[in-house]
Amino acid sequence: QVQLVESGGGLVQPGGSMRLSCAAYGSIFKSLRMAWYRQAPGKERELVATITQGGSTYYADAMKVRFTISRDNAKNTVYLQMNSLQPEDPAVYYCNAPPPLMRYWGQGTQVTVSS
Repeated sequence: QVQLVESGGGLVQPGGSMRLSCAAYGSIFKSLRMAWYRQAPGKERELVATITQGGSTYYADAMKVRFTISRDNAKNTVYLQMNSLQPEDPAVYYCNAPPPLMRYWGQGTQVTVSS
């Protein structure tokens, strides 16, 4: 069993940066591929990036240059570094496995981009 808790969201100006964290509580974290997703108001949840147990990464095209996913298995934590945040980036950001498992959805963390 794994519980995922996202944090690090908030308000940032356009062009700014932010790092999100996802703390995983459970012994199987190291065996899981992990991913970040986001859901903007009125839109479906979408995949942002994934990372394997060994650190290989994949990014959705729109995030490929600006976002970086990483993990620290010793801390049971996955990170999402977001740079050059744009008006299309505001959303609630979630972590989960790829493909996502219903029981792993947490509360997410809200990211707002505004001047």
